[in-house]
Amino acid sequence: MSTTTGIKEVARRAGVSIGTVSNVLNRPELVAMTTRQRVLDAIAELGYVRNDSARQLRAGQSRQIALVVLDVTNPFFTDVVRGAEAAAEEHGVMVVVCNSGEDAGREQRHLELLEEQRVRGVLITPVDESPHSRLEQLIQRGTPVVLVDRGSGRHSRCSVAVDDVLGGRLAGEHLVEQGHRHIAFVGGPMSIAQVHDRHAGIAAAVDGRAELSVVATPNLTVASGRAAATRIAAQPAEERPTAVFCANDLLALGVLQEMTQRGVRVPQDVAIVGYDDIEFAAAAAVPLSSVRQPREQLGRTAAALLLEEIEDDGRHEHRHVVFQPELIVRESSGRPRGRRAAGRRTG
Repeated sequence: MSTTTGIKEVARRAGVSIGTVSNVLNRPELVAMTTRQRVLDAIAELGYVRNDSARQLRAGQSRQIALVVLDVTNPFFTDVVRGAEAAAEEHGVMVVVCNSGEDAGREQRHLELLEEQRVRGVLITPVDESPHSRLEQLIQRGTPVVLVDRGSGRHSRCSVAVDDVLGGRLAGEHLVEQGHRHIAFVGGPMSIAQVHDRHAGIAAAVDGRAELSVVATPNLTVASGRAAATRIAAQPAEERPTAVFCANDLLALGVLQEMTQRGVRVPQDVAIVGYDDIEFAAAAAVPLSSVRQPREQLGRTAAALLLEEIEDDGRHEHRHVVFQPELIVRESSGRPRGRRAAGRRTG
């Protein structure tokens, strides 16, 4: 039932004007109690539901914020969404989730539609942060934006992130301390800031202490992890890395699956460390060591910053919140075989 038709039917049933029905819905204190009750009874009898979205659009605002994620199938983002929703619900706001699929064109189309729908603000892990991107245009036109799981050196937006360089360093230091002298970094593309920073962290940790090779992947999925493991397992045993650090847990789970299927033992033949510490990490056939991020806290903090900016009417000061990661050591990152551990030192 449309809003106009519904109001007319309610007015006719209650024996009042359309204006009186509108007042009951929007300013009930202006309507006498007996008249108000007649209108409410008519609404209940007809099952009328007000079209709140149309009313909000006429007023120039909605009760929705958006969250644009890189990969909706990644459990990391599921937890981020859960945190954002918890903060939004406290303010009576709904979160609309969009999936860019790590595709800049798709991200642009989402942002265009979200602006047309007049969402009150956008939380985003961006694919495209160039100065002329659709995201920059959105900010310049006054839509509040908070970057999620991504730092920002700019003053035009808030950001909530984890120190991914430190996370990569924690993984690298752990593997070197375990005796590994040839480590592979699995991840890509490097244009994704998190991948770049995690690689930078492990490179700094192993510099002069171990050999670090890179197995590039087109994306951060289980399938890409399996493909990377195929390339690693194909190397002669004496040249194969004794440890793998993956840019996220989905890659690490793919590496673990493929290595297990090929008879490469984890951690005896190759140790594995992932990143994010999603729920599946601890439940893997060989429990996965992983760098933990506060996933729900990322989402909750980002949403809180966005809602603060929306409600502060220009008084808001942009902030950049950085959380510290934590290495969770499980069975997948044990010591390498003694002969290979001693013979790979570089520097």
